[in-house]
Amino acid sequence: MQTRHRDLTLMAERLSCNPLAGWIAVGSVVFLLGGCSEGEAPPTPTTAAAPLAVDPDVARRRGLEPAAVARGADLYAAHCAECHGARAEGAPGWHKPGPDGKYPPPPLDGSAHAWHHPRAALRVTIQEGTARLGGNMPAWKGKLSDAEIEAVVDWMVARWPDEIHGAWREIEGKAARH
Repeated sequence: MQTRHRDLTLMAERLSCNPLAGWIAVGSVVFLLGGCSEGEAPPTPTTAAAPLAVDPDVARRRGLEPAAVARGADLYAAHCAECHGARAEGAPGWHKPGPDGKYPPPPLDGSAHAWHHPRAALRVTIQEGTARLGGNMPAWKGKLSDAEIEAVVDWMVARWPDEIHGAWREIEGKAARH
């Protein structure tokens, strides 16, 4: 996991320095939404059984507004849970392509690949969906406001285990510097 994390961190850093990083990031999100490769066992979710609510103190420690995180939980339940699971655990078999060759919705609880991508890439994925990239996720731009999309991302980030959140902050920091 650490070698893979280091490789993905380096990849994210290189992509964020590229003038085409926005499009490359969107393309790499197909990987995000695809889950792990078929030959690799998915990590065990550590928060799949946790409720949607996030401890306000955790949100504050992570620099997030607790009210926005709570709003994100409500928005997730209303718009995302149908595909990504009631507790962001992902669809069964998310790490293997279905009969159509597309991967089912992955977990967003820190056990898949969402945390490997900076906030901007997560936001673009939600806004644009993945249909143009061969995925099944619909575009939410025009259905959810920018503030609502940010709240959903805040909620996801607030729920990730501390180790995952720390690794994501490194990726986010590197993306912000480039």
